[in-house]
Amino acid sequence: MTRKNKEIKPKRIYELERVGNARTVQLYADGFESLTKKEKIFAYYMAKAAIAGRPIAIDQTNKHALQIMGLCEEVIRHPKGIPVKTLKAISDYAKLFWINNGMYDHNTARKFVPACSPAEFEKALRIVSANKPGSRETEGRHVQTFRELKRVIFDPKYMAVVTDKTPGHDFIAQSANNFYEGLTTAEVAGWARKGNEKNPLNSKVIKKNGRIVELVWRAGSGSIPEGLYARQLTDVISNLEKAKGFASGKHQAKTLDLLVRFFRTGKLSDWEKFNITWVKDSSNVDFILGFIEVYMDPRGQKAKFEAVIHFTNKEQTKLMRRLAANAEYFEKRAPWKDEFKKKNVKAPIANVVNVIVETGDAGPVSAIGINLPNEQYIRQRYGSKSVLLHNVVAAYKASEPKGLLEEFCFDGAEVRRAKKFGQTADDLHTGMHEVLGHASGKVSDKLKGDPADYLPGYYSTLEEARADLVALWNIFDPKLKKLKIVDSDDVAKEMYDSYVRNVFLQLRRIPTGNQLEEDHMKNRQMVVNYILRNSGSIEVVRRRGKTFFHITDYRKMHDVVGQLLAEVMRIKAEGDLPAARALVDTYGLKINTAWRDEVVKRIRKLKVSAYTGFVMPGLRPVYDEKGSITDVKAEYPLDLTSQMLEYSGMAK
Repeated sequence: MTRKNKEIKPKRIYELERVGNARTVQLYADGFESLTKKEKIFAYYMAKAAIAGRPIAIDQTNKHALQIMGLCEEVIRHPKGIPVKTLKAISDYAKLFWINNGMYDHNTARKFVPACSPAEFEKALRIVSANKPGSRETEGRHVQTFRELKRVIFDPKYMAVVTDKTPGHDFIAQSANNFYEGLTTAEVAGWARKGNEKNPLNSKVIKKNGRIVELVWRAGSGSIPEGLYARQLTDVISNLEKAKGFASGKHQAKTLDLLVRFFRTGKLSDWEKFNITWVKDSSNVDFILGFIEVYMDPRGQKAKFEAVIHFTNKEQTKLMRRLAANAEYFEKRAPWKDEFKKKNVKAPIANVVNVIVETGDAGPVSAIGINLPNEQYIRQRYGSKSVLLHNVVAAYKASEPKGLLEEFCFDGAEVRRAKKFGQTADDLHTGMHEVLGHASGKVSDKLKGDPADYLPGYYSTLEEARADLVALWNIFDPKLKKLKIVDSDDVAKEMYDSYVRNVFLQLRRIPTGNQLEEDHMKNRQMVVNYILRNSGSIEVVRRRGKTFFHITDYRKMHDVVGQLLAEVMRIKAEGDLPAARALVDTYGLKINTAWRDEVVKRIRKLKVSAYTGFVMPGLRPVYDEKGSITDVKAEYPLDLTSQMLEYSGMAK
């Protein structure tokens, strides 16, 4: 009897390296090879557009960020003769810089600095100059730039926080991002109240010769002059126009035309037209691209550039589609007042997708789910589009350290439940957060304008909390069993267990200080702290010197989830800033440092990083003899440095 030889596939490499409190993980785009030639070429040019816009996001983080990145990359490209210790310090700094799109930690929003001295960094740049023969003027340019930026790079107290929302601080004057310059919060607020701000989403506001001036981000077109980021946006547009020739149909081609028009004019009316058209596009290869998320602006107005190019994972999309088809059912059963409920709910486009590339605010640190557009009136009138990033979730899971559940679950029953239902609960939480959460509810008819305008510094935290609470509220609904989305109440219990457990675990991401800055982390802590202090459903247990959280009554916790959700929806719908401030600052702002220190100590042995930066798949075009693209291959670099240097080279 003979046995056929089977091809042995090499084991995939996920985790690549650790640097500081981060790690890098390779992302795989399974299924890309099955796309049509037209879809592959479309994805290739869209990926190039995404990379072309990446420098915008870096510059938005800090006005000196691109220069600092350039200095680091010069050292890495020309390492000959640089002391090993110095080279490693600068290389590690550069890796953290690339992962975060700037010199501010993704979780803490605080500046990190190189693990070498200023003198060592300057010496490395002098060696780089010696390695690159040229005029004395050219040789001294890098050193001169470094001397000008030395304090920005090395002083952790100077330009210390990218977005400062500490109560009592001047949110704008004390934030280091590049959305405002030379201004205070009061000055900007007074200027905006008079109707002077024409482009709240896509502009930088500065004080020039005593006057407040708005500098719009646009490429320019005809009589419309160039604005900030004109060069980068022109490169983005060039690739979008090439991609248009391979669009899936007339609707997607029109969507690209409208996006190009917005990038040329900078007019928000053009951005709205693009979003209204984009939200109706269900093409297999799709994109998120533009000035979108406003988390980095303390006012919650100005958006950072981001891009996500992806294709539908058809097998995994069924769950999201079933949720989307029943959006009206869940809206009617929301715990908030009827006046805040949508009528005649449009089922959002809901897909599970595999990411090809993410840049700017979307990557290398990646979300696992996205719901857009953010504009409230477009959501209410035209619907929304939700995606769950399947290959991102898979890469997180595949690279997850062992022993985490055993260390932090209350007992063996919780461990077994997490292992059996954890993936289902995670997927459902993300799906309901995006499909049912962000897409739900309506604002009061008395509110004029977007609720974000009324809740500066608090809107993003509250909106993320609202979406989380929608998932936690609906997971116990028996409709999910009828739809065959869940088959056991243990899925709901695991969602509650993991939500509480993860709020405890996220404390490891704040190694110093006692305050949360990042909106998602703040919202999760707010929810759990509110439940802890306002119900008897969770007990905090000390056992063998360790802290555990044990949910003793899931139904009681569900009731409190509904109460909090109703209040958060009311705050959003009515633009109630005092209530928002009281809720977030009381329950979400300050951390329990004793718990934090304990988590850091317990987790150290498990080698768990605070966050992950993904190395994206690479796309390589295949040409024929005439120079035409005949195919596009997906490749996997397995190296952050080579990919980031390639991206920087492509964007010059």
